[in-house]
Amino acid sequence: MKLLVRNLDRKINQEELHALFAEFGTIQSCSVVMDKETNQSKGFGFVEMPKVGEAKAAIKNLNAKKIGNNTLRVKKAD
Repeated sequence: MKLLVRNLDRKINQEELHALFAEFGTIQSCSVVMDKETNQSKGFGFVEMPKVGEAKAAIKNLNAKKIGNNTLRVKKAD
């Protein structure tokens, strides 16, 4: 299941995002979307988890969780 993670702190990197979701299961892929001109985070990313149950647990536990100064929004990517 591919998850959209919005409202990320601009300082979070791919490794930190991976670690946040790895607590809930296996991560197939993980990426923070970067601005090509400034090389800064755009504040969102994607996490792909192969097991639906683990992905749902990650959504349940991380959606609306405050990380740094931001409140994450996690949902299934369309």
